[in-house]
Amino acid sequence: MNVLVYDNEEQIGIAAGNYMCGQVLAKPDSVLGLATGSTPLKPYGHMIKLYEQGAVDFSKVTTFNLDEYCKIDVNDINSYHRFMHDNLFNHINIPEENINFLNGNTDNPEEECKAYEEKIKKAGGIDIQLLGIGSNGHIAFNEPSDSFQRWSHVVALKESTIKDNSRFFKSIDEVPTHAVTMGIGSIMQAKRILIIAIGENKAKAIKQLIDGDVTPQCPASVLQFHKDVTLMLDKGAASLL
Repeated sequence: MNVLVYDNEEQIGIAAGNYMCGQVLAKPDSVLGLATGSTPLKPYGHMIKLYEQGAVDFSKVTTFNLDEYCKIDVNDINSYHRFMHDNLFNHINIPEENINFLNGNTDNPEEECKAYEEKIKKAGGIDIQLLGIGSNGHIAFNEPSDSFQRWSHVVALKESTIKDNSRFFKSIDEVPTHAVTMGIGSIMQAKRILIIAIGENKAKAIKQLIDGDVTPQCPASVLQFHKDVTLMLDKGAASLL
């Protein structure tokens, strides 16, 4: 693992944005795995800035998002579909048909998940997967459990995750209790992985990711088995290393 520690979130935003755009410059038809939440906001902002400066072209890029809430309208301000368009896609030249999300409103989640995996495979696999990490060690919505969920699936969100995500909603009661997510196997098939973690509340999960036992009780720990992982941490997230 390549562990990089920065002074603040601004520096991480620039570094991570450069990292993602560097992939696109090296391979214009890159397949990017993207994440949501507060962690990637500054990296996405820097990617937009580089696009506006003419430094990078996203017209041949394909994207796959990690996850989506179940039973939430795609135009709802808290849907990940809306988040990605508001914070990245509406500001760069990626074709809409190249953007892929899991459908949290499907009547047949099992078929939806199978189809998503096939789409990723047909696109040639994900070149670089951007990840955040939950305070409980979850990646995407793969929550701590007794076993690793291999492929895309529906998951019931843990109380800690609902609490973490409640800051985006008017009340905790509005936070969806289920989501559809890429599985651990889906993530591990990415050629490269970039993890961003900010704040002391992520320090315990980061320490276990790097130094702990590989266990589904800390889903991120499985990344110890991946051949190309870069972590970008602020001093808070790196405080237990």
